[in-house]
Amino acid sequence: MGAKKKPVTIVGLGPMGRAMTHAYLDRGHQVTVWNRTAGRADEVVAAGAVRADGVADALAAGELVILSLTDYDAMYAILEPASAALSGRVLVNLSSDTPGRAREAAEWAAGHGARFLAGGVLTPPSGIGQPTAATFYSGPEEVFTAYEDTLKVLTGTDYRGADPGLAPLHYQIHMDMFWTTMASWLHALALAGAHGISAEEVMPYAADATSIQQFLAFYTPRIDAGAHPGDVDRLTMGTASVEHVLHTTRDAGVDTALPEALLGVFRRGVAAGHGDDSFTSLLEVFREREAA
Repeated sequence: MGAKKKPVTIVGLGPMGRAMTHAYLDRGHQVTVWNRTAGRADEVVAAGAVRADGVADALAAGELVILSLTDYDAMYAILEPASAALSGRVLVNLSSDTPGRAREAAEWAAGHGARFLAGGVLTPPSGIGQPTAATFYSGPEEVFTAYEDTLKVLTGTDYRGADPGLAPLHYQIHMDMFWTTMASWLHALALAGAHGISAEEVMPYAADATSIQQFLAFYTPRIDAGAHPGDVDRLTMGTASVEHVLHTTRDAGVDTALPEALLGVFRRGVAAGHGDDSFTSLLEVFREREAA
C-alpha cells in the first residue's frame, strides 16, 4: 500500500467527519469509522467504510486516527476509556479548541504512547477534498511530514510549527474574523430587510471584497511598523460613521447591540487619546483590556 493509501480511522461523523470519510473512500483508502451515535455511520458504511464495534477497535484499525469532534472535551470523553489502545497511534485532532488545550492534549497523548497533531480546518464540509481549501497543522514536524500526503486528501496543508498550540491559534484568529464578519453581514441584512431590501440585492456589494483587500493591504505594513497616522482617516471620523450606523439601525427598529458594542470600542479609542490617529489605533485598545 503506497504512502497515499494509508488506512485511516475517523472518529466523529458529523457533517465534517462524513465529508472526510467520503474524501478518503474516493481516493481508495481503507477507512474505519466510529461515532457515539452509531446510526450516523450508516451512510458512509454503505459507501465502503468499515464500522468499528467500539473505540478500541477503531484505534486498532490503523496508525492514523483523525478526530472530528465538537471540542477537546469530546476527545477525552471518547478516548479515555480506550486509552490502552492509544500506544503507537497518530492522533490528528481537527476539532476546534484553544491553543492551551491543544498543548495539554499533546502531553496527554504522549503519556499514552501516541503522537499528536493539532489542526484547524478552514472550509465547510463542502470544501473537503478540494486542494484549494486549507487546514492548519502543528505538532512534531516529522509526524506531519510522514502523513502530509494522506492529510492532503482532505485539503491543502499549512504547517505552522512544532508547538501544538499554533494551529489552533491560527484557526481561532481566522474564526475571530469569520464570525464577526458573518454577524455584521446578518445585522446589515436585518437593517436592509427593515427597508424592504432583499439579501440578493445586498449580495453583489457584500461579495465584492476588492475594497476590503485594498484596505488590508494598505494598513498591514503600517500596523506591523506600529504606526497609526491620521493622514488617511481619523478615529473621530470613524466614530461619527459608526454613530450614523447606530442611529439608522435604531430608526429601523433593528437590534442595536452590535453597533452599540462597536461604538463603545471606538469611543474608548478616542478617550485614550487616539482621536486624531487612524482607526487602526484601536489595536491598542484591544491589546489593553479594561480592568474589571
